[in-house]
Amino acid sequence: MAISVLLVDDHAMVREGLARLLGTQPDLEVVGSFSEATEALAFATSAHPAVAVLDVALPGLDGIEAARLLHDACPDTRCLILSMHASSEYVYQALRAGASGYVLKESAGRELIEAIRVVDGGKVYLSEKISADSLAQYLNGRAPEHPLERITARERQVLKLIVEGHTSNEVGKLLGLSPKSVDTYRSRLMLKLGISDLPGLVKFAIRHGLTTV
Repeated sequence: MAISVLLVDDHAMVREGLARLLGTQPDLEVVGSFSEATEALAFATSAHPAVAVLDVALPGLDGIEAARLLHDACPDTRCLILSMHASSEYVYQALRAGASGYVLKESAGRELIEAIRVVDGGKVYLSEKISADSLAQYLNGRAPEHPLERITARERQVLKLIVEGHTSNEVGKLLGLSPKSVDTYRSRLMLKLGISDLPGLVKFAIRHGLTTV
């Protein structure tokens, strides 16, 4: 029986290319293809694909947060993050969100096919260019009081969208919150992180790998 795969990437050409690539493999079948996470999550809860390939840089709800929600809603679906970023913080956040693998876009051809098979088998896959030793050293040196541990998953979502230039109204629509709730989240974030203005939030998000803005 073929491994059912869900593709989520905001670039149609990337999705089409990946679908063609996976279509050459007799044991892989693309069952869904979406440009943003919300529709993909709705599809996954009914279709229950074996593996979801998620671009990390999705508009609105990013791939890591989508993996977190998908992991909770469909625990049998393995999440595989596709990313341009090889930083240990990105990999850490993806695995912490419940992803089973992390593949760099620059080597997403043969490696992606292998990664899908590996995570479907219940194992973890890291791109060949990501050093397991370096990641282990990073995790060992990552203090429990790391700033990102002070904020919740929802606060992380709000932070990412705010620093990417979205207004409170836009963030509210994307996350299903009122603009007033978004403002409350922003105030709480600043208080927790000891940051007093938007430029400070942007610098924090970039420094800790939450955005590349």
